[in-house]
Amino acid sequence: MALHTHPTHHPDDDLLVAYASGDLDEAWSLLVATHLAVCPICRSRVEAAETVGGALLENIPTDDLADLSDDALERALERVAATPPDFVGERDGSGSLICKSTSTVTPVLPQPLRDYAGGDVGELEWRRLGSSAFHIPLVSGRGAPAARLLKIPGGTAVPEHGHNGLELTLVLAGSFVDDGERFARGDVETADTDLEHQPYAEAGSDCICLAVTDAPLRFRGPMARLVQPFIGI
Repeated sequence: MALHTHPTHHPDDDLLVAYASGDLDEAWSLLVATHLAVCPICRSRVEAAETVGGALLENIPTDDLADLSDDALERALERVAATPPDFVGERDGSGSLICKSTSTVTPVLPQPLRDYAGGDVGELEWRRLGSSAFHIPLVSGRGAPAARLLKIPGGTAVPEHGHNGLELTLVLAGSFVDDGERFARGDVETADTDLEHQPYAEAGSDCICLAVTDAPLRFRGPMARLVQPFIGI
């Protein structure tokens, strides 16, 4: 399986900056951290945001530091500790942060996603989602964004649907096509309330994704709407 690709679809910069400052909910943070593990471009952007944030903190008058939350430093240190352990940082000729794998076998699920899922793809117990797809819920909570792994067999389309909120889908293996655009490993598709679509997994291999939503989807088909309350998506 060829996993070494260069993502061409990325999360919005606002999301990366929010991640760098520790202002994201758990599900969004999981998706961004997983994307960073396979995308050197966004790792450099997050590092730049953290550097700017650190410089700004150094210039804040001492009296103003009292306005910071009690756990601001702890959250910043957690971001440093969460650097994906499958990679070590290096600098290229331009000074940009790059990563080099420390393992001879590249897992499908990078850290920290493997810890949430309980292993790599071949070790997981997938739950059926509809007639042919499978999923594994990872992060859920009343009123909070939810994250789940999805496995769509190659050549299969997902039911046509819209969105009541925001959905980000990160491809981890295989690929899918949506409205003429192709999304492969490391790519992130952003879908909002204006989008009605029916992505399909390209033939040849299963498409495995990490999907995060902050509101239920809007399915058009009666069967999908019928089972939606039972699958929580």
